[in-house]
Amino acid sequence: MNKNTILGWATLIMVLMGLLLIGLGIFRYSDVSGWGFGAVGVGFFANAWVFNALKGRV
Repeated sequence: MNKNTILGWATLIMVLMGLLLIGLGIFRYSDVSGWGFGAVGVGFFANAWVFNALKGRV
C-alpha cells in the first residue's frame, strides 16, 4: 500500500464516521446533544475533504 491508498482508505473511513455521527445526531439524540453530534460529523467531512485533496500531492 502506498501513501495514496492509505489516504484513500482514511478518507473513506472518515466519511463513514461522519455519516454515522450525523445519523446519530438526527435519529438518536433529538435534543441539544444532537447538534454536537452533527457538528462533529461535519468536521469529519471537512477532514476527509482535506485528506482527499492531499491524495497525489504527498
